[in-house]
Amino acid sequence: MSDSTSRLGRDIRRARAQGPSALARRQKDRLADIVAHARATSPYYRELYRGLPERVADPALLPVTDKKKLMASFDDWVSDREITYEKVSAFADDPELIGHRFLGKYMVATTSGTSGRRGLFLLDDGYMAVTSALTSRALTTWLGPTGVLRATARGGRFAQLVATGGHYAGFAGYSRMIREGGWRAKLIRTFSVHTPMAELVARLNAYRPAVIIGYASTIMLLAAEQEAGRLRIDPLLVEPAGETMTTGDTDRIAAAFGARVGTVYGATECAYLSYGCTEGWYHVNSDWAVVEPVDAEYRPTPPGEFSHTVLVSNLANRVQPFLRYDLGDGVLVRPEPCPCGNPLPAVRVQGRAGDVLTFPDGRGGNVSLAPLAFGTIFDRTPGVEMFQIEQTARTTLRVRLLPAAGADPDRVWEAARRELSRLLADNHLGGITIERAEEPPRQAPGGKYRTVIPLA
Repeated sequence: MSDSTSRLGRDIRRARAQGPSALARRQKDRLADIVAHARATSPYYRELYRGLPERVADPALLPVTDKKKLMASFDDWVSDREITYEKVSAFADDPELIGHRFLGKYMVATTSGTSGRRGLFLLDDGYMAVTSALTSRALTTWLGPTGVLRATARGGRFAQLVATGGHYAGFAGYSRMIREGGWRAKLIRTFSVHTPMAELVARLNAYRPAVIIGYASTIMLLAAEQEAGRLRIDPLLVEPAGETMTTGDTDRIAAAFGARVGTVYGATECAYLSYGCTEGWYHVNSDWAVVEPVDAEYRPTPPGEFSHTVLVSNLANRVQPFLRYDLGDGVLVRPEPCPCGNPLPAVRVQGRAGDVLTFPDGRGGNVSLAPLAFGTIFDRTPGVEMFQIEQTARTTLRVRLLPAAGADPDRVWEAARRELSRLLADNHLGGITIERAEEPPRQAPGGKYRTVIPLA
């Protein structure tokens, strides 16, 4: 563990031991610091914050931002003047550069998120250190002293289920870790969510991980394989991430694997945002992040009520500050302290539920594919601004694309269709019709976009 990560870990433990007042003090000081940094280094924020007080420690004073606004002002948004959208986009379009440092400094991560709109994100070393420290804290809390010893005795093997073939945060982080070495590189092995299920099951059976971390919908599919007896592993901890889970989902996973389940609510924009507890709540790491549940007019939502959306401020990433960033999820804040004893604010999340698509395999059975398998296709296809894929019949997929400015729509479509056909073929689904929609992606009645829509 690096010195910076160790120091962060000690500070995190002290803040939680000292209670809510210490957490609030750190949050205010770090917010004021990153706002001052953004004003000094980012032309976008300098203009956006014109007229605000010299020191801002109250997030409600800040204007709201979102992915569309920030991506449209990319060159002015970033704090490093060497960075341009053109350079980052070219870097992200080259799979040979996955895990390399952009400009020798930053990790690049791409995502469509729940909005279906592509994001290009830069993660600096400070952000990565905070993420590592908070992740380590969550893992040791979930496992407990006995679990840590048992995991160590079994070689500490981690299985990480990630989307491969693109600059996705999980895979890019793993690739960088392998390139740069260190003890973590010896403990973690990645497994692609694009791997056909039978092959993925065989690989996991051979590896026998102590801990599984991955996309929630893929883990749900693996739970079904474990229940059926095809998957035969006994992890100590299963960590589903990236999608909202119900108590029924986590209970099923726990029963299938005979393991503790540790849930995560976060995003590439703030991966360390929160971690789940035994009472079914997500605890926000409020010393390093600000979470504001708000209504459609961005007014605060009272505790105990689900919000229209949530505004997030990442207090660690200084190269690409996310301040009062509209993440698009409905969030409910617990009005009273959580029974688990964690002093951090407790929330529940409405939204970000993954949509698994299920197809007939032609032999009387079914093949289910997680939404990440589809979403990453469009993330890594150059020229896609926004996408939506809908299963309109058991063997029909309708694809809605919004090409990026200047992109040739026909070329973008052919590239996306080719990748989608390859995914289906890899999973022995040769009889699926892929339709090109004339209409752009559609909003749901609540104003959000679902990127993957299963058959009704």
